[in-house]
Amino acid sequence: MNRSTQVVQRGWRRMAVAGAALMLAAASAAAQHLLVPMDEGQQNHLRAYGLTFAALKNGDRAEWWLNYRGGSFLLPDSPVLRRKAALDGVTIQPIDAAGVAAARKEIAASNMDAVPLEKAPRVAIYSPPKSPPWDDAVTLALKYAGIEYTQIWDDEVLSGDLAKYDWIHLFHEDFTGQFNKLYLGFRDQPWFIEQRDRDMATATRHNFPNVPALKKGVAARLRDFVEKGGFVFAMCGATETIELAMAAQGVDIASAFTDGTPMDPDADVKMDWSKSFAFQGVHLEMNPGLNAMSDIDGHQVNVPSRRQSLNTFTLFNFSAKFDPVATMLVQNHRNVIPDFYGVTTSFTKARLKPGVTVLANEEGTPWVKYIHGDYGKGSWTFLGGHDPEDPQHNIGAPPTDLAQRPNSPGYRLVLNNVLFPAAKKKPLKT
Repeated sequence: MNRSTQVVQRGWRRMAVAGAALMLAAASAAAQHLLVPMDEGQQNHLRAYGLTFAALKNGDRAEWWLNYRGGSFLLPDSPVLRRKAALDGVTIQPIDAAGVAAARKEIAASNMDAVPLEKAPRVAIYSPPKSPPWDDAVTLALKYAGIEYTQIWDDEVLSGDLAKYDWIHLFHEDFTGQFNKLYLGFRDQPWFIEQRDRDMATATRHNFPNVPALKKGVAARLRDFVEKGGFVFAMCGATETIELAMAAQGVDIASAFTDGTPMDPDADVKMDWSKSFAFQGVHLEMNPGLNAMSDIDGHQVNVPSRRQSLNTFTLFNFSAKFDPVATMLVQNHRNVIPDFYGVTTSFTKARLKPGVTVLANEEGTPWVKYIHGDYGKGSWTFLGGHDPEDPQHNIGAPPTDLAQRPNSPGYRLVLNNVLFPAAKKKPLKT
């Protein structure tokens, strides 16, 4: 091959590369939307939620394509979102009008749906001013995803601030006022003493006789928030104890070390389950020496003789067009997820109220993992367990580094709950 021929070939190669670059640029310029895939092709599932939230926060409209490539998002194309996606490591794909039309055709013909997302929800986390020696999965998820939230506690709840928010997460608080019965093993620890003294001072400040009465008052305000149209998401011990607190108005269900009086021996029959969200007919743990609250929790992690081992749980497959809310809450790139302990790990099937939607369970067991329901004009969602990426989660364990878990299917369940209040409400087809 002579030199002139080589020069010509190099010229053609340069032209081909330049042409490809021009074609890519033209395709990008022609794109009207960004597809955020949420299947195995997504390199950072968790921050994809933050990207979608940022679009809504900016006043953009988005869509949640349920069951399409793992529950993908359709966002407007903009340099701002492209830059954020690049910085956050979120996989995006420019898509033009023809591509959107083809996807919509597939969605219409399958168990899929395109749900408009209209407005970023106002998010709050009910969490103590100074965290105890364990982390909170929702706080970790929101911080990593870049989703804005406000931290609130008892003073804000009792002062009427709940109306400022659309969605509230409940930290792993014991709403029975028994400090998760950690008194039994940690009463001399500085962090426990600080927590106890803080709660007692708050009770006095709001004219409650003791901490159990304070927490019952807070639980009642949270129930009112849901009844008026709010969304509540709870994990771990908050799921079980808020139910007990709501049903126990006027009933002493706290051990003597918290209020100076023993539990009412007839508490089981005096509970008013019409005031709770999810459970009924619950048997309370009457032994103050056992670190358990009731038979709601199927795993009883802190009672060695009752403790159940971990396995996996399976997300249910719902009809996207007929049951969009449940479908939103289970969007994932994995259907089977490793289980994880919490003060409350699971929910006994026999204690569920009729009408509760089971979102995930462990096949062949008497318990479920993930539930949802409506109350008044609002709704609630409970996920058992403490941290989806820390199965044992011992007190004092270091916080989970989500930068090492950007594709966590368990944490996706948390973030599904943050976004679904943004969905445009539409009449069900049933």
